[in-house]
This record gives sequence, structure tokens and C-alpha cells, in this order.
Amino acid sequence: MIDFLDHVNIVVQDMQPMVDFYRDLLGLRVTKQATIRGPWIGAVTGLRDVEADVVYLAPETGPGIELICYRHPQGTRPAALDRPNTAGIRHIAFRVSGLEALVASAREAGIALLSEIQHVAADQVDYGRERKRMCYCLDPEGNLLELMTLE
Repeated sequence: MIDFLDHVNIVVQDMQPMVDFYRDLLGLRVTKQATIRGPWIGAVTGLRDVEADVVYLAPETGPGIELICYRHPQGTRPAALDRPNTAGIRHIAFRVSGLEALVASAREAGIALLSEIQHVAADQVDYGRERKRMCYCLDPEGNLLELMTLE
């Protein structure tokens, strides 16, 4: 039985811009950094001669993000990961405080926003007394994120 969601892994091509984005813009804190290699990670991944840099980031509460940059073997980026209707795991949703300020900061930083902040139609998705507002954006490597708040 699952106890809780622990973290989400994102394979990255360039570690520092991704750390900067998740730490400086979204406010996650770096909790540890490591370089992983050896038989154990090869056995886990099914890959040979694995060597990768890993940075763990976490919010104040809830699951964290694990950024991993493979030095060897390098992978490929599937097409259309930035499209909301591409099959597979498609976005990470962050519940945030100060949605307007965060979106403004993202815009100033040149982060791609897919829309302005939108109200989720309460007659379609009921959040009780609260209303959900949200928008999608892309991180520096084009991964789709939802920034949302309940009011």
C-alpha cells in the first residue's frame, strides 16, 4: 500500500538553469546533491555504466523534485513534452501562495506562460467553497507545470 507521494523525478539536460528555476523562482530549497554511479543504479535503471548528478529540492510541505542529469548514458528528449495533450505523465501541479506575483516574476524571467491566470469553471470541477485559479508554464527545458491556488 502506498503511504504518500515522495518525489517527482525530472531528467534534465542542463542542471544549473533547472536548479535556478526551481530554487530561485518557485522557492523550493535544495535538500541534497549527489553524484550517483555503480552497480546499484545500473540494476535499478537497467542502464550500463550509469553516472549522473542529482539535486533534490523540496517545498515546505509535500513531495519534492529530484533533478537528474545523466553524464552517461545520455538519453534523448521525446517530442512534444511541452504539449498538454501528449500521452503520458504531462505536468506537475504546484499549489502556490501569491499566484499573481509568481506569474509576474515568471514573465519577467522570460518563462513561457501558456495563458494568463484562469478560473476553473466551478460547474465543471467542484472545489466546494474554494475556487481554483491556475495557469500553465514551461520550465527552462520545456516541462509543463501548473501553478495553481485555491481561494
